Amino acid sequence: MRVVIAEDSVLLREGLARLLGEYGHHVVAGLGDATGVLAAVAEAEPDLVIVDVRMPPTHTDEGLRAAVELRARRPGTPVLVLSQYVEERYATELLEMGTVGVGYLLKERVADVRDFVEAAQRVASGGTALDPEVVSQLLVRSRRRAPLESLTPREREVLALMAEGLSNVAIADRLVVSGGAVEKHISNIFSKLDLAPSEAEHRRVLAVLRFLGSG
Repeated sequence: MRVVIAEDSVLLREGLARLLGEYGHHVVAGLGDATGVLAAVAEAEPDLVIVDVRMPPTHTDEGLRAAVELRARRPGTPVLVLSQYVEERYATELLEMGTVGVGYLLKERVADVRDFVEAAQRVASGGTALDPEVVSQLLVRSRRRAPLESLTPREREVLALMAEGLSNVAIADRLVVSGGAVEKHISNIFSKLDLAPSEAEHRRVLAVLRFLGSG
């Protein structure tokens, strides 16, 4: 896997490069700000782009805005946002552009390096990796919350695990319930959110994102 990293912390940028290298991946560009992301991707044609949210010069949302622009200009480019913050407006915009090959993880909640690498690989392969806290904060800012408020606490819990990319079996293991119970919860979620049967990829994640507003 070829990776471009945009992270202003030198230590973290080099640490990520070393970590990915230990798993056989190659960092083809390491950037200290977000201004060169598009050019680096155009030149290197990476399998994954990892970006921080707050980067120079203003340290507000440059990295995430660069990710949104990248996805707009080069749809389908796998992007993994790795940050300390949830920037609701652009995070919602990024996710509404499509959930194929998108991730948003919070640095302080990455507890296992292997899990992080697996999440990166999943995003690079067209999957999704969303921290439940990211999902939770975006849901709070949703302008269309009525359907979501109809979900039971357990259905919300299942929905958050779906957004992490967990399978039914993994959700059942995490919640210590049967596979049939998980299937019933998911069926109820789709029904309450008015999501008709579909073969579209990542319908599970779209169940989380469908009612997100622009914040």
